[in-house]
Amino acid sequence: MTHNDISPSRRNLLKGMGTLPFVGAFAALQAREALAAGGASALIDSPYGPIAPVNDLTTGLPLLQLPAGFTYKSFGWTGDTMTDGKPCPAAHDGMGVVLARKVGRSTELVLIRNHEAHAVSPNKFINAFGAYDTGASSAGASTVLGGGTTNLLFRDGAWVSVTPSLGGTDGNCAGGITPWGTWLSCEEIGSDNVTASGKKHGYVFEVSPDTTQTTGQPIVGMGRFAHEAAAVDPAASIVYMTEDSSGKSGFYRYIPDDKNGGYGALARGGVLQMARVKGTPNANVAGALKGDAYVLEWVPIANPDQNRGNATGPSGTTINNAAGPFVQGWLQGALRMNRGEGIWYAQGKMYVMDTSGGSVARGAIWELDLATQVFRCIYSSPNTTVGNMGDNLTVSPRNAILICEDASTATTDAFGYGQRLMGITQGGDAYIFAKNNVQLTTSQLNVAGKLDALAGDHRGNEFAGACFDPTGRYLFVNIQTPGITFAISGPWAKGPL
Repeated sequence: MTHNDISPSRRNLLKGMGTLPFVGAFAALQAREALAAGGASALIDSPYGPIAPVNDLTTGLPLLQLPAGFTYKSFGWTGDTMTDGKPCPAAHDGMGVVLARKVGRSTELVLIRNHEAHAVSPNKFINAFGAYDTGASSAGASTVLGGGTTNLLFRDGAWVSVTPSLGGTDGNCAGGITPWGTWLSCEEIGSDNVTASGKKHGYVFEVSPDTTQTTGQPIVGMGRFAHEAAAVDPAASIVYMTEDSSGKSGFYRYIPDDKNGGYGALARGGVLQMARVKGTPNANVAGALKGDAYVLEWVPIANPDQNRGNATGPSGTTINNAAGPFVQGWLQGALRMNRGEGIWYAQGKMYVMDTSGGSVARGAIWELDLATQVFRCIYSSPNTTVGNMGDNLTVSPRNAILICEDASTATTDAFGYGQRLMGITQGGDAYIFAKNNVQLTTSQLNVAGKLDALAGDHRGNEFAGACFDPTGRYLFVNIQTPGITFAISGPWAKGPL
């Protein structure tokens, strides 16, 4: 094979691997050649079998479609009463299990859940101990910022309570767990958003399982941009972060000065960096096929709090109205994806979702090997049936990927209409694990003790915040609207999850 016969993706991989040990590079290339043979992912039959409506053990309503043998309990609905006597906020999004502990003979799990709310009426403000911006959402407005987090307690397989933990933030979309048992809550908003109080937004906040410990102060050094999700390399305490800004989404990492971890360590300072493809300035990796691979290097972002602007990179491509950190990275040849969404750490690798990446902009997943910095596409959807704009993703304790769909128009497949939870195989193919089946009447809601305002057909609304407990017994996940959290259990051993 001559040099001219090598595909662009293979050429970039070969070019970038010049500094890697020869044996390791050759093995990596062989693995990626095998993936590249398909180029696109396929839909396969689920190892868990077909799905069908299953009644919620809490309300009796058929809220989810699941495989045979799986059950679930709902909790923390929008409007449910929290421990402070106030109604539970809406817009359930990113979520993670931050603490597993023994209390006497009981096992308790603490989850922290984001609320992707923006301007809301004052009575919907999350009145947490840690509240960042308590003023009006904008000059002259009668609304306040409704974003933030709530802490959920799950004991011995049963839901117990919801407690507010962060308030006064804007559009808390996803985030991520830390190895030291806290949650990084990310504001997914334009980085020049300034409220009536003069406070900036577009930051990362650290939230503790102890709600009285959360300060409500942003970690400015982690950048001001439309943050989506974060994941921590436990070996180095480095935080990898995605950006959801269509066509101008960078991929970032934050190297803290204090690498010992623990609540507050990240706020003590660090260095923000943005990813660049080695040998290819301003690479656009949005249209990835399964098997495409690159080697990453990282450029410094001198001013993480810089305002938005325009930049012409070394490739000659100009990007307008981008976040300040992106502008700085682009000037140094950093890469862009289409819309960076979920990210999760597992076994020395980071898994990154580009929700409108891939050959037809229906979603792609990248795997970053932290040891070699090889960045390869392991999943690329060729159509809405195989995958329809995955958003949040998680990796199970058995090292299997599950993605939450968030498409503007949900998929209609063999199991009907609705957003889906999709499992991803080791070979990069997809299968349907669950579907949103939330269709609520006011009479059903009255019997269940829920708000009348939640009535409607919500099957087109997104799944978010999927995460497993450390044992892999429970899958927790949200449906953002009407705002419900689920704990799913069943015969996981039938498949890879």
